[in-house]
Amino acid sequence: MDRWVGRVALVTGASVGIGAAICRKLVECGLVVVGCARNVEKIRKLGEGLESAKGKLHAYQCDLSKEEEILTMFEWIKSNVGGVDVCINNAGFGDYGTLLGPEATVSGWKSMLDVNVIALCLCTKEAVNSMRERGVDDGQIIHISSLSGHRVPISPGNHFYSATKFCVRSLTEGHRQELRELKTNIRVAAISPGFVETDFFVNALHSTSSNAQSITDLFTTMKPIEPVDVADSVVYILSTPPHVQVHDILMRPTQQKT
Repeated sequence: MDRWVGRVALVTGASVGIGAAICRKLVECGLVVVGCARNVEKIRKLGEGLESAKGKLHAYQCDLSKEEEILTMFEWIKSNVGGVDVCINNAGFGDYGTLLGPEATVSGWKSMLDVNVIALCLCTKEAVNSMRERGVDDGQIIHISSLSGHRVPISPGNHFYSATKFCVRSLTEGHRQELRELKTNIRVAAISPGFVETDFFVNALHSTSSNAQSITDLFTTMKPIEPVDVADSVVYILSTPPHVQVHDILMRPTQQKT
């Protein structure tokens, strides 16, 4: 990880859960991290606890569903810290609802696509542009995806979310092919975790639903993945030699059935 000391990483969805754990880990490794989210107070608080670390955490407010805010963020990064060397597309969310039931809405589908797919594509495009403008040939893109991008979950309420993660799976290979065609050594990888102990499921399933309670109950009988476990996988990808292309890391709790 020594070659990354002092270099700039963008982490989206950085305020809580996996994103916050990744920020912490990278700052401890000496990177300058720009953590973005709609609510930046938690990122600022995280940064206060990392003031003695080797790196530094900058909090940036950005609504990833809005193209102009993403583009403005990349301009801010260019002006204030130089540019992006590592882009970690962590932001994503699910909105529980079947594909055919009355709770299925076009607005819900579009919201998931905007963040889980479109923002990921735009951040990747702008990050690669930033790297190439500055002659960076060893940059890294990492998509935080999901095991639901590799198999369709039995729960019907997660089917559209799963579809967005199948998109990420396809985009990871698409990005790899296009980077290769550009004759650059910038790499792309994905991490696809199963059940992680965050607020994701409660938010996606809506805290008052019986489905949310079933997930909470499940975590009492099964040790889930922790956010730091995913952050460790990020460090593993960054620490591999430049000639190694880590494509996708699938990880699930030992006791998870599917």
